[in-house]
Amino acid sequence: MAAPAQDGFHGQGHVENHDWYRDLKQPGTGYSCCNGTADGRLGDCRPTRAYLTDDGTWRALVDGHWVRVPPHAVLKQLAPDGNSHICASPSGLIYCFLGGSPKS
Repeated sequence: MAAPAQDGFHGQGHVENHDWYRDLKQPGTGYSCCNGTADGRLGDCRPTRAYLTDDGTWRALVDGHWVRVPPHAVLKQLAPDGNSHICASPSGLIYCFLGGSPKS
């Protein structure tokens, strides 16, 4: 069985990770990366798959589509589970991204 919530679909995997998502801050602004609640499914942050390209930029799955992660959204920390996570609006605007280690 495939691991749930690794294709970056909005809301998937948010509830399971909300406790640490709520502490993430957008680089440069200090605004929260997370708009969801502990009991809701519609939070902007969720697990995803991602990879680092040869030119040093990240690509991540957002709602099932590979997209370029803007460098200003990349957080300089690892997620507690070591996997990749993205915080993006339903329209695809990326607020925050954590790259996995090993690259996942």
